[in-house]
Amino acid sequence: MRIARQRSRTQRLTGPPFDHSEQVVGWLGAVQAQEYALAKWSLGQRSRAAHDAIVEQAIAEGTILRTHVLRPTWHFVLPEDIRWMLDLTGPRVRASIGSYLHKLGLDEDVLMKAHQDRAGPARRQPAHAKGAEGCARGAGIEVDGLRLGFIMSHVELIGLVCSGARRGKQHTYALLSERAPDARVLDPDVALLELTLRYFTSHGPATVKDFNWWSSLRMADIRTGIEMAGSRQDRRHTHWNDQTQRVGPDLERAARHRRVACERQRYDRDRPSGGPEPGSRCPGRGCRVQSLRVARPTIRPGLSLRSEWPGRLAFVAP
Repeated sequence: MRIARQRSRTQRLTGPPFDHSEQVVGWLGAVQAQEYALAKWSLGQRSRAAHDAIVEQAIAEGTILRTHVLRPTWHFVLPEDIRWMLDLTGPRVRASIGSYLHKLGLDEDVLMKAHQDRAGPARRQPAHAKGAEGCARGAGIEVDGLRLGFIMSHVELIGLVCSGARRGKQHTYALLSERAPDARVLDPDVALLELTLRYFTSHGPATVKDFNWWSSLRMADIRTGIEMAGSRQDRRHTHWNDQTQRVGPDLERAARHRRVACERQRYDRDRPSGGPEPGSRCPGRGCRVQSLRVARPTIRPGLSLRSEWPGRLAFVAP
């Protein structure tokens, strides 16, 4: 259970909440957002601004963006992080969906035509999927079945478009350059170090395989990132019982042993392979959503489990 408690602290499911949902996204690096309502809820669990309208406003104003990054699914990211994260992980994600694109007949020529087609409507105003479908058909691009979804994923992964403000319940797409004009562009090594530190600080204790699954990076790149991070003694103040604690693993030791783990043998033995069972306090790894039904928030000295959105606490591990 020590691993579960440590992960709950580093993922900020316990302890003092953040003031704003943007701080949650910045701390975690990226938050899986395929299940849109639950993803917003996961931000609310970790922040004092735990109201749907407040989180929705942040997304509408573009202080939080939603796009395909890290893995072939949507994630919430900050505007300043979106460009370097796409540059670092986008090629691997595009490679992972390459076989699907081939099966759907989406070769380079079709995708290039789709890129040009998407840029026009998004430049005029945020375009929703139905509008994009109509424009594609007008340009002679077939979008039946799964083709439209994969085209839009590819357009997001190359950094052309990202989320726009919703129209009612409809998601829209807008040009990334307009939604994130000040997005940082980092040197590849700097980006790798940044993502490594961000992940293990906010998700640890974790293994190399955990980071590989979360980021889609090659194992060789992950080990390089760990070796670079190993020269840093990264300590953060978590305000957990007024103590300064190392919320990430001992990266220097991890680099020497070529893996990141805390109590490596015990962790490998105790870590659930498919995420926590319903009712577990461990947020586990990966994108699976597990729930803990509660009648009211549970609070005791040194530990708080907040639920301002009653009904169900969803552990959404980004």
